[in-house]
Amino acid sequence: MATYDNTQSVTLMAGADLSERQYRFVTVDATGRAVAPAAGAAVAGVLQNDPTLGQAGLVDIAGITKVVAGAAVTTGARVMTTNVGKAITATSTNHSLGVALETGADNRVIRVLLQPTGVVPA
Repeated sequence: MATYDNTQSVTLMAGADLSERQYRFVTVDATGRAVAPAAGAAVAGVLQNDPTLGQAGLVDIAGITKVVAGAAVTTGARVMTTNVGKAITATSTNHSLGVALETGADNRVIRVLLQPTGVVPA
């Protein structure tokens, strides 16, 4: 069951066609627009709608939100982003973005508690 809980959101203009990126991590480019992140990067939050270039995107920046898994993720695992914004288990050299509240496989929408804390300790 994927649900929202106490989220805090901001609106960012889409810097690319994000119409197939709902529930994926996004970052902010040099012009202040939401775009797909680099793998393991710090992010702005999770896109909640499906904007095309120049349209407003709603981005959850705190709370419990839906995120598409990019591989098998277990409940309680810290997650990071792939280069297409999916959540995978965080590694020690990448940015940890939150905690999985559900177990999920590739392309399953899971609940994640957003907690960007920087690089996962080794």
